[in-house]
Amino acid sequence: MKRLPAAAMCASALYLAGCSAAARFTGAGPTTPATTPARPNTFHSKVLLTIEGVASYYSVGFNGKETASGETFDKNALTAAHREFPFGTILRVTNLSNNESVQVVVNDRGPVDKSRIIDLSEAAARDIGMIEAGTARVKIQVLKWGDSGK
Repeated sequence: MKRLPAAAMCASALYLAGCSAAARFTGAGPTTPATTPARPNTFHSKVLLTIEGVASYYSVGFNGKETASGETFDKNALTAAHREFPFGTILRVTNLSNNESVQVVVNDRGPVDKSRIIDLSEAAARDIGMIEAGTARVKIQVLKWGDSGK
């Protein structure tokens, strides 16, 4: 049995490592310290669905607790709770009173209040200028459906 030279074995190992599958995008991103808000990349896509309604936000009382998707809620991450959209769905949420928008990833279920269509994290609510009011009339645009069956 012939032995391959060490250089050929290293080259083969590097080649095979480069062929491995890339990590699947789940929208969760890496865990980041609370001082550095987790921000999903800006996602450009055609709008798949548009709806309007009232948004609210949730924050400190839920920070560090488990979301319906199993992720830990981080009030500084750009995430949202929706009753039906699959986890990992990417949304653009626009405050209709000031036209400020933010992209969020669905990782939780809610809101509990049936008059509202989405709950945003504190960071997302801050980005669209609705912290003081607590709620805002918003336009939600689905940019990418999540892969989750939940």
